[in-house]
Amino acid sequence: MPVDGKIHFYFDFLSPFGFFGSLRVNELAEHHGIQCEWHPILLGISVLKVMGLPPIAELPLKGAYIRKDAERYARRHQLKLKRPFGSPQINPLLPARMVSWLKTQDHLESQNLAKKLYSAHWFENLDISNKDISFEIAESLDVNIQKLNRALEDGEAATLLRAEVDTSIEFGVFGSPTFRVDNELFFGVEKMEVLNEWLTLGGW
Repeated sequence: MPVDGKIHFYFDFLSPFGFFGSLRVNELAEHHGIQCEWHPILLGISVLKVMGLPPIAELPLKGAYIRKDAERYARRHQLKLKRPFGSPQINPLLPARMVSWLKTQDHLESQNLAKKLYSAHWFENLDISNKDISFEIAESLDVNIQKLNRALEDGEAATLLRAEVDTSIEFGVFGSPTFRVDNELFFGVEKMEVLNEWLTLGGW
């Protein structure tokens, strides 16, 4: 059992593998009788600025492999995604800021918003960097749009996201998805089986 009783789930809306992880992580936490806390992050900070690497999708050889691997995972799990892998990336700041702010109001509702935004992006190929689209999704969950808009305009939401990103880097998080149990990191959706075993055995 984790000391804080949680799986911490780090994700970037740009990441298809982060999306894949989002579809399973709460079920894994429930299986072990623990909570799951979601943390939006920005790969543009961890990968580009901290690690000094180009976007993974642009790397020779590895970029092509990552796209193929994502397609293979989607087929294996029968996920009908409308957004083609390799499509031009959106700016994830708006949805990440929205989720970061809502987390301070109601952490479960922030997870619901993150799920809806993620699904809209990957299942429906909607541009969640578009304020009208993302706000419509938030409204469907009865989020207080006036308060949300104020937090976006006065910089509160940006500050909250920055704190999420900074804290994730302090823990050593560099990619999406990453799962943290106490100080142990498990990177990649394929590590969910290892994480499950770790939680079952209490580590090793």
